[in-house]
Amino acid sequence: MDRYLVVLAGAGLGGLGRYALGTWIMEKSGARFPLGTFFINVSGAFLIGLLMTMFTERLMPHPNWRLFLVVGVLGGYTTFSSFEWEAYSAVRGGDRWMGLLYVASSVILGYVAVWLGAVLVARR
Repeated sequence: MDRYLVVLAGAGLGGLGRYALGTWIMEKSGARFPLGTFFINVSGAFLIGLLMTMFTERLMPHPNWRLFLVVGVLGGYTTFSSFEWEAYSAVRGGDRWMGLLYVASSVILGYVAVWLGAVLVARR
């Protein structure tokens, strides 16, 4: 049962962080491009690369740390379903190039962010 509570607590914190940061970024940028979701997805990708590499190559923390941080916090923080909806809405609204740019840049920069996070903490 404790594993479920650990994930629940992490997901709540991650979801709150996603909402607060995403809203703040969109208010500050005022852009058509969904910069809040984009930033959250790329930073979440970086953090999962960093954390999973730390947990598998450098540290051997209690398994609940992985459940809390990766499954919970990052699971609540990243916004793949929001990303998909925003891309669909852009295309449906006639802005196909914005939708394509959003999908391509999110996937490419997300991959680069995972790679960078892993490289920064990988054993050499």
